[in-house]
Amino acid sequence: MDRFPSPNRRPKAVIAVGLAVLGVLWAMGIALPLAGGYPSIFDWLRDRRITEAPQTYDRQRLVGELAGKGFVLGDAAHVRIFKRERVLEVWMRHEAGTFVLAKSYPICRFSGGLGPKLQEGDKQAPEGFYRVAAKQLNPHSRHHLAFNLGFPNALDRELGRTGSALMVHGGCSSVGCYAMTDAQIDEIYAVVEAALHRGQGEVDVAIFPFRLTESALAAEAHSEWQPFWQNLKQGFDLFETEHSPPPVAACNGAYLFGPEALKPGCTPITGWV
Repeated sequence: MDRFPSPNRRPKAVIAVGLAVLGVLWAMGIALPLAGGYPSIFDWLRDRRITEAPQTYDRQRLVGELAGKGFVLGDAAHVRIFKRERVLEVWMRHEAGTFVLAKSYPICRFSGGLGPKLQEGDKQAPEGFYRVAAKQLNPHSRHHLAFNLGFPNALDRELGRTGSALMVHGGCSSVGCYAMTDAQIDEIYAVVEAALHRGQGEVDVAIFPFRLTESALAAEAHSEWQPFWQNLKQGFDLFETEHSPPPVAACNGAYLFGPEALKPGCTPITGWV
């Protein structure tokens, strides 16, 4: 009996160990982040909690406010964001079937200016139509609570726009995200989370440069983003009229809404599945 492994066995053992190590590194550096929608381990780590003692808030006041308007946590939700006005609106579906404004919050901070996000690292907060599914909720964010917007969406990808880990979160600090105070995000997150847990498949989030009225757009007639904003206005106007988020799809470099969004060849805007 050999007391030592034969030389032929050693390379095989080394290769096996090496493959095992590569498997672990792949799982940690690629598979784990991708499963959560992040492009790399660095983006995943960037949004992990950095405190062991997160602040807790009493949500009874929120429950009471909602009850006074005829809502309960778990009613379907819709979020609208306006950059120039620095406002985040939470809408909830009333028993009549349409959405009613439940509460507005001043945005604490966002980076960049008017216009869409174009590429990773430009520190620009996105504009457009996004959907948030349960996988995009992050109860362990270093910014107290967060939900990922799902950027880039189908249209962003069509247009070659890049970026990652674009959130609505607490902490009042932002590099491409929409940052709220911790107390604000606690309420916003509670509404979104409860809606998803109660059966709403995805929560629509619409992000605009400003309220897209004719006069506001006319004042920005010089902007290079005028065609893009005119496209956003179609979705803005539909919601203003119907008070219900329309279906949205990416088609030939633009958003389509309502029945048009169901055309063959168009890609629906969806959350993470």
